[in-house]
Amino acid sequence: MNEHPRYRILLWIGAAIAAIAVIAWIIHHGKQAQLGGQGMRGRSGGPMAVAVAIATVGELAIKVPALGTVTPLATVTVKTQISGQLQHIAFKEGQLVHLGEFLAQIDPRPYEAALAQSEGNLRRDQSLLTNAHLDLKRYQDLAADNTIARQQLDTQQALVSQYEATVATDTAQLSLAKLNLQYTHIVSPVTGRVGLRQVDQGNYVTPGDANGIVVVTELQPVSVVFPLPEDNLPAIQKRLHAGATLSVEAYDRADTGKLADGKLQSVDNQIDTTTGTIKMRALFDNEDGALFANQFVNVRLLQDTLTDQVIIPVAAVQHGAPDSANSTFVYLVGTDQTVSVRPIVLGVTDGERVAVNKGLQAGDVIVTEGGDRLRDGATVTLPAAVTPGAAPGAGGADGANAPGANGVNGAHKHGDWRHHGAHAAPAKP
Repeated sequence: MNEHPRYRILLWIGAAIAAIAVIAWIIHHGKQAQLGGQGMRGRSGGPMAVAVAIATVGELAIKVPALGTVTPLATVTVKTQISGQLQHIAFKEGQLVHLGEFLAQIDPRPYEAALAQSEGNLRRDQSLLTNAHLDLKRYQDLAADNTIARQQLDTQQALVSQYEATVATDTAQLSLAKLNLQYTHIVSPVTGRVGLRQVDQGNYVTPGDANGIVVVTELQPVSVVFPLPEDNLPAIQKRLHAGATLSVEAYDRADTGKLADGKLQSVDNQIDTTTGTIKMRALFDNEDGALFANQFVNVRLLQDTLTDQVIIPVAAVQHGAPDSANSTFVYLVGTDQTVSVRPIVLGVTDGERVAVNKGLQAGDVIVTEGGDRLRDGATVTLPAAVTPGAAPGAGGADGANAPGANGVNGAHKHGDWRHHGAHAAPAKP
């Protein structure tokens, strides 16, 4: 009686295992059929929707990238040149000050007293000198008549010289007293922005204070110092010797937002042997204050501008095996809407654009998106406004085939190489 339920349980388990095996076989067969259909479709040359661009002729900038540091032309620590109590601070932290603008005041009373004392000493010694000159004149008259001894005349002459030296010393002391009094009124040595104050009002300050009172940094104009590989130096020197002015662009740390435009000002006089680079300084007006002292920025130096270049988007470039004949190529769209592999030789790259030195000509239609699914001879579906093989500027009434026409959004105008509708998804197998 116990064997009959056990036998039934075994039957149910066997049936369940068989059902699971059947379901797994159906799923696996369905996936294989789907993949096989996709593969047959790709290999059979079925039309695929792709994005395309038209090769254009234009200018291409050779920009050398670098990482630079914003370096002020002047950074001055304002220190007192005399000792005394800091009576008044006239600046606000972060304020923009100009050359000679009042910053702080030190108690002037001790120095006013010293000035008055120096003036008194000078007047006293000037009076003694005047009296000594009068006595010398009398002794000279008496010595001419042999009324007095020659020694007495010489003594008076020495006394006059002594008083003259004393007056000269008093004059120097007076000038020093005036200068010390002037030092109690502290002004900005440069035009720039003041930082955080280093000492509070009411403190006793001395010339030996290491931090000073405040730091003034010149930021308008401001420079950016950046290193470049020594391989770029000959071309840059050639341009500079020809009298060219090389422009420099400064971008933020993300290298996406432009901060300022400037010009190359100077090149260092020696190459750093440890890094193989040479330092350069670019000058920026920085009127909007976008550049800040010691800020890290991405720099792009415009080394030269090439003209009459065949230009395509970087997205169109395909890469094969390094040792193959087609290591760098594009998919060229023919008049029958089939693609062919076209080997190319690349030139200078400028952002999303690249020059083609060999392999293409203006007006060629090339694939920019969807090339990873293509093979040589595959058939593609193009936007209606694009006619492969048409000369630049030809085509429909809207001029879609012209380089830079609205139908293709020419990269030399808008930086967008994709045709309207190029985002359409490829046909599903």
